[in-house]
Amino acid sequence: MSSQQQPSPRPGVLIIVENLPVPNDRRVWLEATALRDAGYHVSVISITGANATERFERREGVALYRYPAPPTTSGTLSFIWEFTYCWIQTFLLSLKILRREGFDIVHACNPPETFWLIGRFYKLFGKQFIFDHHDLSPEMYLSRFGRQGMAYRLLLLLERLTFRTADVVITTNETHRQVALTRGQVPPERIFIVRSGPNHHVLYPSAPDPALKRGRAFLVSYLGVLNPQDGVDTFVRVADVIVRDHGRRDIQFVIMGSGDAEAGLRALSAELGLDDYLHFTGWAELDLIRRYLSTSDVCVDTMPKTPYSDAATMNKILEYMSVGRAIAVFDLVESRVSAGAAARYAIPDDAQDLAATILDLLADPARREEMGRLGRRRIEDELAWEHQKVHLLAAYEACRALKRR
Repeated sequence: MSSQQQPSPRPGVLIIVENLPVPNDRRVWLEATALRDAGYHVSVISITGANATERFERREGVALYRYPAPPTTSGTLSFIWEFTYCWIQTFLLSLKILRREGFDIVHACNPPETFWLIGRFYKLFGKQFIFDHHDLSPEMYLSRFGRQGMAYRLLLLLERLTFRTADVVITTNETHRQVALTRGQVPPERIFIVRSGPNHHVLYPSAPDPALKRGRAFLVSYLGVLNPQDGVDTFVRVADVIVRDHGRRDIQFVIMGSGDAEAGLRALSAELGLDDYLHFTGWAELDLIRRYLSTSDVCVDTMPKTPYSDAATMNKILEYMSVGRAIAVFDLVESRVSAGAAARYAIPDDAQDLAATILDLLADPARREEMGRLGRRRIEDELAWEHQKVHLLAAYEACRALKRR
């Protein structure tokens, strides 16, 4: 075969993510390893965190560069400081990676939308920029602080600049795609939906561990990053409704995860006298997650209804489905798209109705089994990562095709 006929080598990729360390960010890790398997040389920049404390490591063929996480933010000025600190750390590490590893494509994940400037800088030298649109940052700000103003308008501007810089946009669902088309004015042929499907070969139903129920008949679980906008305090209050108002002493509750809201959630549990009924695991590795979910009778998401949450694909819901669990959630647009018949839907933001929904499911084991079966099948047939990575690789091929024009 002549050199003209040989396929061009896969380029190097630099993935940038700020809000979680890698590989703890399971979506980003799946993307990185899928690109590695496809022949790309992959480097990642993220913060340090649980199970990701080394400033550099090469794990499973992926080069992981990390910088110390900034302190927890609590207001607009501290958010600006966090974004500035993370941007500087990321840019400096990108220069080191360019020298050590090399890369041709910068793949930036939000939030925040501050890395477009790094993308634009490297485009001066012939690199390409892919925007991996995880969250609607302006709507996230509204859900957390409840007001518009200068910071909200700045987030809209940063989003617009990020869309304009991107050669290709990867997004998590159809709602986000519509934002890219309208607010971002991105041509439809340059937008690719890559849902955050779990690897169902590693997250699967296994034998339950009765010890996790701590002597009680049922286990109700929550899994996820514990951020203020995620409404995890509602899970604590739902547990209180079930234990106090309904007099149920036969149900164990668990929260798996860590984040900015964890200390407040633990304090709320203690204040409500729930410490005997509600267990916090802190950051949980995959094996522990699989054990807890496989033992759970019902899994829950308590995200409140906002413009941000209606548009968000909740990874936890897909992970619950992967382990074949019945799910109780508030009735949100994308949560219903993801879960379908695998979930029961409560009135949004109504802790009493969500508690009643959970209790109805606990009283109906046959229904729970059927819901779990339907969820697991949908993961296997449609939503698992093995189906989604095809769209990721298509996005990369489209990006490379733009380079060859």
